[in-house]
Amino acid sequence: MVAVFDQHEPHSAHYHALFQRAAAERWRLSTTWPCVVEASHLLAPARRYVLLRWVAQGGVTVFPFQQESLSDFVDLMKRYTEQPRTEMDLADASLVCLAMDTGVTRIMTTDHRDFSRYRLPDGRAFEIL
Repeated sequence: MVAVFDQHEPHSAHYHALFQRAAAERWRLSTTWPCVVEASHLLAPARRYVLLRWVAQGGVTVFPFQQESLSDFVDLMKRYTEQPRTEMDLADASLVCLAMDTGVTRIMTTDHRDFSRYRLPDGRAFEIL
């Protein structure tokens, strides 16, 4: 979301094109609240407001998780954290759990390094767009 809502991001043009494709092909875009919070934190206030209004208007479906799901997030975060080199954060864990719940493995992310190593329990990898 940061790459789409901040034109100064290096991958902005790529993700704008993907969003246009998503609109033309009527993709259902999904995310999680940890991702919205992280993107909001990383964006400058003016861009943050645009992002949050887009979410509010249904630009993306935000999947809720039950409080108990945090245990699953922690298990994933521990599994994929290799100090000091890599660390899985809450937003990444929430997306992996979302993929586990929905079976959807196509993901828009600039985080190729991490999402190329994450796997679903059945061994499937993410298709990074």
